[in-house]
Amino acid sequence: MAMTMNGEVQLAAPREAVWAKLNDPEVLKACIPGCEELEKTDDGGFRAVAKMKVGPVSARFKGKVMLSDLDPPNGYKISGEGEGGVAGFAKGGATVKLSEKDGGTLLGYDVEAQIGGKLAQLGQRLINGAAKKLADEFFANFAKAVQG
Repeated sequence: MAMTMNGEVQLAAPREAVWAKLNDPEVLKACIPGCEELEKTDDGGFRAVAKMKVGPVSARFKGKVMLSDLDPPNGYKISGEGEGGVAGFAKGGATVKLSEKDGGTLLGYDVEAQIGGKLAQLGQRLINGAAKKLADEFFANFAKAVQG
């Protein structure tokens, strides 16, 4: 099952500060809902473990995340894949763009993801609702982290 999502978040911080936080594993770990581990790997990416619950299905996903098309401090592409055992898998990516706006930074994102396994059987509406909730939670946490 494929899914797309996009949005924008206005952050009260300079673009360079937002860029730095987007590349800081400690900040990202604290902001990603359910994230238990996030550490940099030698190839410039991250190894992650996150616990997720979508409707009746909960799973611990183990995966890897790669950053590409790095254009500091304007944005990057982030892509990853995770395995959740019987719950299934998720893989996808997001393009993140930073621009100066109203004395702060506007963060725009476009996400494309694919899921399979038990998760995909839950139905598009439940999955989209859960994904939107996770994204909203992440950006609320990230805004707090960026604004100190």
